[in-house]
Amino acid sequence: MNALALHAARLSALPPSCGPVRLVAVDGHAGSGKSTFAGRLAAALGGAPVLHLDDLATHEELFAWTGRLREQVTGPLSRGEPARYAPYDWTARTFGPVRTLEPAPVVLIEGVGAGRRALRPLLARLLWMDLPAGESWARGRRRDGPALRSFWDGWTAAETAHFAADPSRPWADVLVRQSPEGYEWLEGPLRQRR
Repeated sequence: MNALALHAARLSALPPSCGPVRLVAVDGHAGSGKSTFAGRLAAALGGAPVLHLDDLATHEELFAWTGRLREQVTGPLSRGEPARYAPYDWTARTFGPVRTLEPAPVVLIEGVGAGRRALRPLLARLLWMDLPAGESWARGRRRDGPALRSFWDGWTAAETAHFAADPSRPWADVLVRQSPEGYEWLEGPLRQRR
């Protein structure tokens, strides 16, 4: 069994945190590798559903998606019902067709702010992609190219303000660091204080 499969098995053994679901957040700075890691962890969990917070955020509401998440996703999941949400189309600047996210033993929520104060009571675990903001943002800018330079300028200011008001890293159960061999899985700051 590889290390990620071992961690996936431990996540699956946690008590449910949101109705019958073990809700696991993957937070970190934009460009830190959250989506890639969440995809690999979902595969190690046998195909666990992944909710990308980019589907709930909009150009006008980069971080004001908490109500939408509660109404469309965590509320239904907490009752053991399927979640139904309309993902935002960042090119068309409108919400698209409704998607269904079935309750599963583990559901991953990935995105900047996934470990915010309003969500923490519903989380079985909070994982933080531990890459500094500057390095993360540089990776994101390289990935997205010069056409999105002005978006990134606005994003970095908004993300800085978000984490200043509602930091996630200090509450992380696990710090995840990418390494040449895969991922290092380190006890997070909150766990070290327990």
